[in-house]
Amino acid sequence: MREFLTSRRARITPEQAGLRTYGNGPRRVPGLRREEVALLAGVSIAYYTKLERGDTSGVSETVLESLARALQLDEAERAHLFDLARAQRTSPQKRRRWARHQVRPNVQRVLDAIGGAPAYVRNGRGDILAANKLAEALFSELYADPARPVNTARFVFLDPRAPAFFPDWDRVAADVVGALHAEAGRDPTDRDLTDLVGELATQCEAFRTLWAMHNVHVHDNGVKRLHHPLVGELTLTYEAMELAANPGLTIAVYTAEPGSKSEQALNLLASWTATADQPEPAAAPDH
Repeated sequence: MREFLTSRRARITPEQAGLRTYGNGPRRVPGLRREEVALLAGVSIAYYTKLERGDTSGVSETVLESLARALQLDEAERAHLFDLARAQRTSPQKRRRWARHQVRPNVQRVLDAIGGAPAYVRNGRGDILAANKLAEALFSELYADPARPVNTARFVFLDPRAPAFFPDWDRVAADVVGALHAEAGRDPTDRDLTDLVGELATQCEAFRTLWAMHNVHVHDNGVKRLHHPLVGELTLTYEAMELAANPGLTIAVYTAEPGSKSEQALNLLASWTATADQPEPAAAPDH
């Protein structure tokens, strides 16, 4: 909570917040001071200081909403603020190591039925838990690592092939870290998530830098560019939807613009995948 609030007020200038500044001397802190955030949120300086130190006991939703407006939080950041406050207010729990999510057979059948589009199921840590054949072919670089489940964050930050596979690596990396921050706010007791963050922070300076920024991102939809080793560059849109019967699991489906080169490349990949799945023809019987 302390680091998130500090990072959010550091990015807003008094001018952006509609506040007047006095004097011409340099400000000691970037962005807003604590007293300025308190003024904008309509709370006392002492109360805001208590919140920024992580003490959210007794904080109301009204105050949190006022803070979100004062700090100009977007929807994902607002949800993260509420998650952090909820986690601080609840009694500490022993860190839990979740059993690996099991994807129901019916969900796998749904994925397989989406034959013309890559589709997979992932959890909040970025583990890909199930996929159809086209998704496995599209993300073949991730599946090249024998470790299971495939983890997007681990590939992005630890696999040397990631920058070539994701031409917009900087944006993808920032989005991945933002999603991990959001998940950490939702469930700070998830030991597998904590271990993943620790692994990435230990081995990758780029991850440490992005993690320290405390940006939050939710992968609901967007555009992603990929450079596939077989079919070349693709620009795909994706939509992500939470599985209502399995909270925490999301199904993501990728599509290409009709008539585009990306659609042609995706169709070619689907054709190759279908051919690879065909059984070898039986040998002619000897007479």
